[in-house]
Amino acid sequence: MDVQTSRDPVARARELGAEIAASADEIERTRRIPEALLARLHDSRLFRMLLPRSAGGDETEPALYVAAIEELARHDASIAWNTFALNSASLIAAYLEPAVNHAVFADPRSVVAWGPPNASRATAVDGGYRLTGRWDFGSGCRQARWMGAHCHVVEADGALRLNRFGQPTVRTLLFPASEVTLLDTWQTIGLRGTASDSYCANDVFVSEAFSSTREDPTLRRERGPLYAFTMQGLYATGVAAVAFGIARAMLSEFVALASRKSPRGLARLADNTVVQADVARAEARLGAARAYLIETLTTIYAHADDVAPIDVADRARVRLACTNAIQGAAEVADFAYKGAGVDAIFPSSPFERRFRDMHTLSQQIQARGAHFESVGQVLLGVPPEVFL
Repeated sequence: MDVQTSRDPVARARELGAEIAASADEIERTRRIPEALLARLHDSRLFRMLLPRSAGGDETEPALYVAAIEELARHDASIAWNTFALNSASLIAAYLEPAVNHAVFADPRSVVAWGPPNASRATAVDGGYRLTGRWDFGSGCRQARWMGAHCHVVEADGALRLNRFGQPTVRTLLFPASEVTLLDTWQTIGLRGTASDSYCANDVFVSEAFSSTREDPTLRRERGPLYAFTMQGLYATGVAAVAFGIARAMLSEFVALASRKSPRGLARLADNTVVQADVARAEARLGAARAYLIETLTTIYAHADDVAPIDVADRARVRLACTNAIQGAAEVADFAYKGAGVDAIFPSSPFERRFRDMHTLSQQIQARGAHFESVGQVLLGVPPEVFL
């Protein structure tokens, strides 16, 4: 199969599986994606799954997107993480003018990376903004041709610009990656190959056309049900997909280990009734979480409006399904790691790196339990003022 021509992104991801797995040690050691593999990922168009067709992307439906990221994560979580992060950033194209999208995405190897919002501010000037600041957690920044910065805006009179909710607006500014200085800060226990480094901008001018905001989904220019989802919601689905892939790989490896391992003085793990029951529970936990997320995304996508964003109730459903998915996958990964015993503690094992990757992922904001509180407020009819 030719990964450049297959219409199925899951098949394209699967085709790259062996090559990704063979590069996993190098990715972990160097904290970089090998250039040959990066070229293959670009050729596969897996970085363009969520980019609008009008900007040269594939506009992949959410459930299929989750399955493709999950497939990558089975082989290497860092590759899957950067793939979803770069796809998430490409969603900004739905809010930009066609000429801007052409400038950013016309090069088939061009992707956008950014870190989360912080206290940085841009100054409004004639025709755009002046930007100075530092951002962390820039997943994909080592692959990016363009960078983004989420920041508050200071008006000419010194006041902060407010959004329609009366809160300080968070504006997203795009500029060539050559305008920033990358800082080698990503020294972590897991997801090391993402090189989610920090970056600095110093008095960079960004024209108004190369800016937008993720906080108001009514401002999208691109039609279609994919872009009815909020950018934050689709970001969360990517984290969930990576978690699914890690957990599935670990559970599969544990099942294989159980069929051959006999702990000292005991029968085979596979013959132990407690292990049998625990494997069944883990399979149900992972399968149920995945089915719930896929069903949620598929149902909402099917009835999403061509122009209007999905409503708060549907945003809450996406958030709930993603948070449940991430936490459930982490539980299954923990079971597989603990059940494997000392076989899991060595770097050469199929468990150790995945365990570190999962527990790096689970520290991310998308996994926090506070999301259940926000969703509960929606379900009980007292939604927060802003829910994205």
